[in-house]
Amino acid sequence: MIEEQSATPQEPDTAGSQIDTEVRAEIVEQEEKTPDASMTAERPETVQPAAAPPAPVVAALPLDESEDTMASLLDHPSNALRTLQRGEVIDGIVARIDPDEVLVDIGLKSEGVISGREMDDEVTGELNIGSKVLVYVMQPEGPEGHAILSIRRARMEKSWRVAEELYQEDKVIEAEVIDFNKGGLIVDLGVRGFVPISQIPELRGLSKGQEGEPSEVIDRLAQMKGRVLKLKIIELNRNRNRLILSERLALQEQRSHRKDELLAELQPGQVRRGRVTSLASFGAFVDLGGADGLVHISQLSYSRVNHPSEVLSVGDDVDVYVLSIDPETKKIALSLKKAQPDPWSRVDQKYHVGDLVEGTITKLAKFGAFAKIDDGIEGLIHLSELSENPVENGKDVVSEGQRVTLRVININPTRRRLGLSLRQVEELSPEVKAAMEGGEMPPEADLGDESSWAEESPESSASQA
Repeated sequence: MIEEQSATPQEPDTAGSQIDTEVRAEIVEQEEKTPDASMTAERPETVQPAAAPPAPVVAALPLDESEDTMASLLDHPSNALRTLQRGEVIDGIVARIDPDEVLVDIGLKSEGVISGREMDDEVTGELNIGSKVLVYVMQPEGPEGHAILSIRRARMEKSWRVAEELYQEDKVIEAEVIDFNKGGLIVDLGVRGFVPISQIPELRGLSKGQEGEPSEVIDRLAQMKGRVLKLKIIELNRNRNRLILSERLALQEQRSHRKDELLAELQPGQVRRGRVTSLASFGAFVDLGGADGLVHISQLSYSRVNHPSEVLSVGDDVDVYVLSIDPETKKIALSLKKAQPDPWSRVDQKYHVGDLVEGTITKLAKFGAFAKIDDGIEGLIHLSELSENPVENGKDVVSEGQRVTLRVININPTRRRLGLSLRQVEELSPEVKAAMEGGEMPPEADLGDESSWAEESPESSASQA
């Protein structure tokens, strides 16, 4: 059996051989991927440190250029130490309030000091810790190293600066009168200003009085204390502490603006309220609230007026009728009588033929005499009606200003004519009796002709003007 086996050659195991070959190949491959432990022990892995970032490249500067740059940095205003100057006005923050002083943070290494002498009720009431305050540098550094400050001087300095701006801009300002002297008024603008008497319009024309005598001007100045005036600065000199103001110029400017506005508003035929500002022989000036208009003497009344003072007084408030406006000359013509009812519009209701009336002789004429029986109503006493006897001149019977009893003998409201008689006071003529009973009016010949009436009648000439 044995011999047979040995004699018979064995066939190679092909499958097993292929498996071994594959296993060995996997082992070899695994060994190649995994280093031998002994080799690892002998040659430990070395960890390399992380590479440092590259250092910045700094361009080398020339020595002189580097020094100049450093000097410019040191000289820059933001790096300079702040210094104070006497007279400087700065803002600060209240840091502490003590009974005898106030410390103010002004941005330096030490606070500034406000003396307790300035701590009156007004100043103290405005200060709180942390509040902002305007201060004036009296002394940049005191004995203890603190800057000496003043609130009052700061306010005065600020007031002077405001006054300078107003002076340069030529503006109208308001200020209260705080005192007066014989030369004028003292006003408060934060600094004291002076208004001379010559610059106060309402004092014009008042008596200054002799030495030792009472003065109307001084009395009026005293009354103006406490009033607020509109003013303009006409002179400013800080070195001399001089501030002069004018009320007259301020009012002139204000009235000029108002006059332009008023001229644009006014229309002929309007009735406006005004105040009499002055009287002249030819009429009266009336302020309409910014512009003066003229009421000619012929427009003062329906009656004859010798002088405006017979009808008006300065300061009177009156209603006036606008006659005309001249935009070029800026003149305004006014009428006082046209703002009132025309007395002739109701004369035939108030008076009747045959009535007895009281009148005043106003003017003598070659054909008779004029008599005023009511405001704006004048009638003619013809020569033939002055007396039962023939009369050549009215002055032989009556005189101007004489009060007489007269009889109404004719009324013509359309022509604004009124016939009066002195001789018929006691006995009526048949014509007048007939008119009283409803008959025709007496002939108007008794009233004079058209031309003579127009020339002589004071009322008629005033109404036509």
